Amino acid sequence: MPHINLLPWRELQREDSKKKFITSLIAVVVLCFLSMYLLSSFYGALKEGQNLKNNYLSAEISMLDKEIRDIRELDKKKENLQQRMRLIENLQRSRNLGTQIMDEVAKIVPAGVYLTKLERRGNQIHVLGKSESNNRLSTLLREVQGSYLLERPVMQGIVAGDKSSRLLSDFNMEFYVKPFDKIGEVHDEP
Repeated sequence: MPHINLLPWRELQREDSKKKFITSLIAVVVLCFLSMYLLSSFYGALKEGQNLKNNYLSAEISMLDKEIRDIRELDKKKENLQQRMRLIENLQRSRNLGTQIMDEVAKIVPAGVYLTKLERRGNQIHVLGKSESNNRLSTLLREVQGSYLLERPVMQGIVAGDKSSRLLSDFNMEFYVKPFDKIGEVHDEP
């Protein structure tokens, strides 16, 4: 037994163990790289899928933003058209307003009151005239208040007539034309 040399066998076993270790190490490294590649591919695919979804959503959002801009433009056009329609309606209503005012003034002026001047400034009507009595002027004020077209009468002054026409006193008054929305509610003109 003393002549048996175990060194070559141990060397062979060491070499064999070293080869097995290197092989297993290479296998572990390859397995790690393969698992990392598979995980990277999996997460890359998830990321790519999410990017596709994000791109799709971005495209849809931009389309919806464009539609919202179009809707806002249509709303502006609609508001503009409605404003024009209201303006046309007001013009249609006020087209005969001068005639209506004259007609209404002729109806509300009682006998014994004579108008010498009738002047319109916007919605305000300024009247100068002569009256036989203050009672007739009171009747005129009540008639203006009850009118479908006129409102807010204000008597600014009454001056007794001069010596040549003592029977008539001069007066100065003003009243206003009602706004169009109040006229339509109270009295519909054909």
